[in-house]
Amino acid sequence: MTRQARKPVSIEDTRSLLLAHDYVADRPLSIAVFLALALERPLLLEGEPGTGKTEVAKVLARALGAELIRLQCYEGLDASLAAYEWNYARQMLEIRLRETAHEPREQIDSSLFSERFLIARPLLRALQAHDPPAVLLIDEIDRADEPFEAYLLEILADFQITIPELGTVVAQRPPVVIITSNRTREIHDAVKRRCIYHWVDYPDAERELDILRRRVPQAREALSRQVVAFVQQLRTLDLYKLPGLSETIEWGRALIALDAQSLDPQVLDDTLGLLLKYQDDIGRVRGTQARSLLDTVRAAAETPRSC
Repeated sequence: MTRQARKPVSIEDTRSLLLAHDYVADRPLSIAVFLALALERPLLLEGEPGTGKTEVAKVLARALGAELIRLQCYEGLDASLAAYEWNYARQMLEIRLRETAHEPREQIDSSLFSERFLIARPLLRALQAHDPPAVLLIDEIDRADEPFEAYLLEILADFQITIPELGTVVAQRPPVVIITSNRTREIHDAVKRRCIYHWVDYPDAERELDILRRRVPQAREALSRQVVAFVQQLRTLDLYKLPGLSETIEWGRALIALDAQSLDPQVLDDTLGLLLKYQDDIGRVRGTQARSLLDTVRAAAETPRSC
């Protein structure tokens, strides 16, 4: 494992650190990340899917030379899958072996709940990592149940987990904790109070173009500008699911694979499924609406730029 890199010492330093790993953060997000690192507080990122929330944790892990430990949340997630569980099969084998050796039952029982029988899941692993501390990604917490949020409170407040049979495990050095939510439901205030909160919005055209240049560098400048302008226009429509930044990047790569030099109505109709993930949205945009948006993009491209 690579030794932990220097933590950023300022907001601009944080922004530069992210940029060095091709994450183009605006100033508000840079401030939130900087404060989370400086104050050793969990960072809660809310926003629409595909706006780059999960990527923050991945980039930070690379930038800090830390292990990324990811806990993907879902309905029914509990402590045995998220934090720890006992290796009951190994415990039963231990009991049989030691009974065969005629050891006293009290002596056997007293040794069963020790660390060698403990299976560490993501939360416990993150607390145990300290050289360097891990980056713990608790992804899509809004998919988990509210009781799981309550279980997280001790970890988020004190960076510790209480194991009834063993005691309390306290992190020697707090992990960097990134929590993401797509806001399919409200997160409890008790969780939010323990975190630095930031809403991750869709990027403006300038930042999205910068991101696309970095992630799809083989695309021609004219095509990249058309892609970003078209996606920005799509986000002005009343769609069930607006295209996120991840869709922009995926679409750009697909256009390169199709050897598209520029956008045209046929290319749009053929590739809308890369931007829109619901058939009702595709049906609404395909054809006349797509052509109208493309005309707007082309007209804007012909207008002299002031920047």
